[in-house]
Amino acid sequence: MKNLLIILVVLGLAAGGYYYWQAQAEESAPEQPERPTTAVVELRDITLAVAAAGDIGPDEMVSVRSEVNGRIAVLPVDIGDEVRKGDLLCALDDRDLQTERSSRLTDIEGARLRLQQAERVYERNKRLYADALVSQEVFQEAETAYELARNALERAEKALALVEDQLSKTRIVAPFDCTVLTRPVSIGQAVSGSGGFNSGTEIMTIADLREMIITAHMNQVDVIRLKPGQEVDVQVEAVPGLRLKGVVERIAPQATLRNNLKGFTTEIRLKDLDPRVRPGMTANLTIPIHSAENVLAIPLSAVFTEEGERFAYVKTGPDSYEMRPIEIGLSDYHHAEVVSGLREGEVVSLVRPRGNVTRVDRVPEPGGNHRTQAAPGISSTPLNVPPLAASLPRILLVR
Repeated sequence: MKNLLIILVVLGLAAGGYYYWQAQAEESAPEQPERPTTAVVELRDITLAVAAAGDIGPDEMVSVRSEVNGRIAVLPVDIGDEVRKGDLLCALDDRDLQTERSSRLTDIEGARLRLQQAERVYERNKRLYADALVSQEVFQEAETAYELARNALERAEKALALVEDQLSKTRIVAPFDCTVLTRPVSIGQAVSGSGGFNSGTEIMTIADLREMIITAHMNQVDVIRLKPGQEVDVQVEAVPGLRLKGVVERIAPQATLRNNLKGFTTEIRLKDLDPRVRPGMTANLTIPIHSAENVLAIPLSAVFTEEGERFAYVKTGPDSYEMRPIEIGLSDYHHAEVVSGLREGEVVSLVRPRGNVTRVDRVPEPGGNHRTQAAPGISSTPLNVPPLAASLPRILLVR
């Protein structure tokens, strides 16, 4: 009996301690701010824009590859170097080609001497044949020897031109003012020509960083609202606070799949480029489509729908509302323009009111009369699913 009493006392103390701890926790918990249930009809600017993300890259970028096989002998540039048009980027070891060139020059000299000799014999036999001092056979043999010597000289000259062309390809110069982005090779490394396996060895990548392009994968729903020449607001993720301007330059005519999403490749050219912006950075794009300045507007959650008709609950007293039909214009992701049905300064409900609700058949005019009728049990769109949301363009962020 004594043990039972002890157990009951311990249980009572534990229960009391638990309820005391719970009460203290509730008192110390921060008060949650109440969610507003009404809003004021006010004048504001409304802007409808398409949002997306894209990758920043240079307008001109070239993968530098040699046209001939060889070994790198001179490599005067490295990653990050700025190079002017015509400056040397890379030179291959050309000793073998120089030796071949000397051999071709010797061949040309020998072919030229043989041609001169054959020409003299031909001219002499030509005169003798005209005077009937040599036979026609002798004359024709001299003529054939002369033609063969001339053809041999032409072949030797073409062989020299081919070697000199290969020699010229051992020196690679910058095709435009550029910056070296990558350089995966080193001096002494053998490289293959672009006509060989896998299109040759990449020596370096160069680009003109004075002109940048943003490549975005635009949703097929949004792309129909775009056109070349539209202004674009650009934010670069890697540079907080940096805001740039761009312009839509090109929209692909055919959709492609990216990350299993169908969209259209869109190019935006950056204007007034900041030196901190580099290729490969991610840019967040905002492309204004439509805008309205200083118009009456209410939150989207204040717009309700019944049988295809849009209306708002206008507060007329402490616990009374009018269910008033309204006409909506431009909408963004938060507010809707009110074309008719409301006045500036009126208060609308963001949720279906539970008080006295009367329905207005038409918009009241100042000092005028309008018919009303009770509207019990009116169905409305919940606060967390605005009826206009489905008609707004979707945001597609491409990473």
